[in-house]
Amino acid sequence: MSLHPSTRHLIKLTSHPDQFDVDPEPLNWGAADPKERGPVVATVTKPGQRNCIGTHGGTYSVYRAVALAAAQSDSNFKPDFTNTLPPEQIGPHPAWSDPERIACMDPWGHCPQSIFADRLADGSLDLRPTIAVTKSHLDYPEIKDALAAGRLVADHKVLKPNGQLVTTKAAVEPVWYLPVVAKRFGVEESALRRTLYEQTGGMFPELVTRPDLKVFLPPINGVTVYMIGDVSSIPKPDAQLAVRLHDESYDSDIFCTDASTGRQWLTYGIEECVRAAQAGGCGIIVYARQEGNALGEVSKFPLRTSVHALSSHLLFTPPVHTRCPSSWCTTRGRSWATRWTTSTRSSSA
Repeated sequence: MSLHPSTRHLIKLTSHPDQFDVDPEPLNWGAADPKERGPVVATVTKPGQRNCIGTHGGTYSVYRAVALAAAQSDSNFKPDFTNTLPPEQIGPHPAWSDPERIACMDPWGHCPQSIFADRLADGSLDLRPTIAVTKSHLDYPEIKDALAAGRLVADHKVLKPNGQLVTTKAAVEPVWYLPVVAKRFGVEESALRRTLYEQTGGMFPELVTRPDLKVFLPPINGVTVYMIGDVSSIPKPDAQLAVRLHDESYDSDIFCTDASTGRQWLTYGIEECVRAAQAGGCGIIVYARQEGNALGEVSKFPLRTSVHALSSHLLFTPPVHTRCPSSWCTTRGRSWATRWTTSTRSSSA
């Protein structure tokens, strides 16, 4: 269901493929050529042109809707994409043309404003990037401590003498290719679609009425990726590569609560990433914006309350939450032991 762009008092349904003016943009997931693959169109300005279920922005799409309802935002607004392309060359890589390899993000999502620049200019297409890449300096107190303690050494390139880290960072919105997502969970696509429809309270009827739409932009947070060092070295099998996959835990990562060791392991991962970068490779922090292993705080906090109540009753101190196995470190080029996991990644990581 989408608001018609020219007659806002009418509701234009796009919940079935045979409805009037429903003509989605072709999308051939896994095609090697990005123009042949086609754009991911999840905007609502031209409802019949949409080739995805859901819309851009994840959880933030709700805030945009509220702003529109309050007449605080222009429903016809289109962003200016001047100078918004990534500052680093990223890809293409062979996995981008294998539909079985990438199923939860759009590998071309960082540059559709360039690929489809002509159609954006003539107004025949309205789309948004699903990946944004920029440069930044990471100012992390524990890295300054590591520098002062001699565990890390400034090289003026990756790590500055003042303790700042030079990073390339990317924000990635989830873009699910449903056939492969279902396959990875070992379920039929129809079962996955129905369950998603039911468990979101019927929020996306197209999940069950539009089997022609294979791509879903779920209303969840994505990931932020920090790349430290030479980004071009990532696919090279002889270059060092350290990766930290970290689930968001803001009360530990930001406010340093004693209920979680998340920040300590994040710090450990960053230090290893710096060492890999200074060895000529790259370190990657993949920061998943799914609070508490995707439990959410309203589920996580009562669990902690229950554990503390039990420990008080039994007069013992509960073990510190380890956040394993969903938070883990891995490296290519050398391996090391952590308290809970040891692993070495190949060049396909």
